[in-house]
Amino acid sequence: MKQILVIGAGRSTSSLIKYLLDHASKNNYMVVIADMDIEMAKARANNHSSAKAVAFSIEDKELKKQLIQAADVVVSMLPASLHIKVAKTCLEFKKHLLTASYISDDLLKLNDEVKKAGLVFMNEIGLDPGLDHMSAMHIINKLREEGHKIVLFESFCGGLVAPESDTNLWNYKFTWNPRNVVIAGQGGAAKFIQEGRYKYIPYHKLFRRTEFINVEKFGKFEVYANRDSLKYREIYNLDSVLTLYRGTIRRVGFSRAWDMFVQLGMTDDSYILDASEKLSNRDFINLFLPFHPTDSVEIKLRHQLKIDQDDIMWEKLVELDLFNPNKIIGLKNATPAKMLEAILAEKWKLEPTDKDMVVMYHKIGYQTQQDDLKQIDSKLVVLGENQTFTAMAKTVGLPIAIAAVKVLQGIITQPGVQLPITKAVYQPILDELAQNGIVFTEHAVPYEGYE
Repeated sequence: MKQILVIGAGRSTSSLIKYLLDHASKNNYMVVIADMDIEMAKARANNHSSAKAVAFSIEDKELKKQLIQAADVVVSMLPASLHIKVAKTCLEFKKHLLTASYISDDLLKLNDEVKKAGLVFMNEIGLDPGLDHMSAMHIINKLREEGHKIVLFESFCGGLVAPESDTNLWNYKFTWNPRNVVIAGQGGAAKFIQEGRYKYIPYHKLFRRTEFINVEKFGKFEVYANRDSLKYREIYNLDSVLTLYRGTIRRVGFSRAWDMFVQLGMTDDSYILDASEKLSNRDFINLFLPFHPTDSVEIKLRHQLKIDQDDIMWEKLVELDLFNPNKIIGLKNATPAKMLEAILAEKWKLEPTDKDMVVMYHKIGYQTQQDDLKQIDSKLVVLGENQTFTAMAKTVGLPIAIAAVKVLQGIITQPGVQLPITKAVYQPILDELAQNGIVFTEHAVPYEGYE
């Protein structure tokens, strides 16, 4: 009996593990679920005859060796920084490895050894990165096979709340790691290419430089630029592309409101606030406002951000209970970003009956052999079923689960530390994703670039 080891049983693994268990009996393999929280691992195993739950810490070197040595394929759903600890043991015992995280420099250093051992170390095989790679390369390679030249590539993705669960003025709730939302865009300017020209957006301007997209049946959305779009020139072999831009999707109005926090400095994660555990919501926001002997926090904030009394931006701030002097945040040694995250995590949490939504959108412009300029738009919308089988868990978990089975079956065999950008990898995965309701719709539209 072959064995798949899944390390980590967090929120994103519900659909991953369900898929593996649904296919385990007929394919005669065992799924071992290892997590620090044994109860979480048991819940994912769900008393399935082909599942085994194990209490596991990545620091337990002996147990790590035992589990990986017994496995045929290892799926690491740990934080990205910990994958290397799994990868080195997989290489030692010659086991295949899959992760949903970006390829780290440490992992890339193992590439020659991984190839020599004939192992598949597949990374970036979740949603974004993952589904974005596969769906984009499916179209790009098809156009290239027809003799066309890619001149425009724009790609957007967002984890959002489903329309029926959209119940706050921000039109947003956390469907993924809140910290990633709070610190999004930091660490350097967003950079991309537009009509052959390099463009840069510094962090303090990022959320006021947005563009709009429309998705049938779901309406209008806005997009702000991701930090580095330029690296996809090499990944997708788009050296001659004129426009290359990747961004994050939000409902219209979110970015303008979020920019208030950026301008105040509340998203800064670089320093610790003194006596942070004693601060109330009102104290916290007052930290970033000038002193005035008589003006209230509310008045100072309106002056600082130039918010009119009838501006919806004000209502959005009030909705977050930011001016409550009795609400103690209670975090020790916290950065501004962590304090803000704590406030928002309470206000933007998904309720038990809430559902989430994932939206992905590609724009691919191309030049035909007759020098005509055309464009294909490709869109995906996935709605969550409930709090366990969310759209995020489905779109992150199913690609990596399907890939794990394909590796186990010998369908995906190309060795090395890699991304799912070759047809031999992405085509069988996309075909099976379509059978599971994850389907991109493609439409020919007028070319949006400069002619």
